[in-house]
Amino acid sequence: MPLVHLTRRETFSAAHRLHSGSLSEEENREIFGKCNNPHGHGHNYVLEVTVSGQPNKDTGMVINIADLKVILKDRVLDVLDHRNIDREVEWFSEGRVSTTENVAIFVWNTLVDHIPQPAKLTEVKLWETEKNIVIYRGEE
Repeated sequence: MPLVHLTRRETFSAAHRLHSGSLSEEENREIFGKCNNPHGHGHNYVLEVTVSGQPNKDTGMVINIADLKVILKDRVLDVLDHRNIDREVEWFSEGRVSTTENVAIFVWNTLVDHIPQPAKLTEVKLWETEKNIVIYRGEE
């Protein structure tokens, strides 16, 4: 049977501040520029989650897209949408910088054990802006 990749696209809005506690205030301003604004800033993120597998012989589906939609809502959107990522998401309040790279890793870690087998999470693509995109495919 062929391997098929299925992608679900969602959007969410969130605020954050690029700031590292291991850097001085001056270093943070130099490295992160306007994104280090003490009051934060926001993005309208676009999230694409890809799962892969062989279509089920009876249903023809890799995963029921309705199930994937619920998993994304419950595990990711309800956690990130209209939130201050640094202050309201525990994984980031522990000191991780809320870069798009780290948000993509967070999404992966949040989803990887919740995709029903035999489907497998294969990619998280996160659009911070029209020009800034991060792709994470797990530990490689």
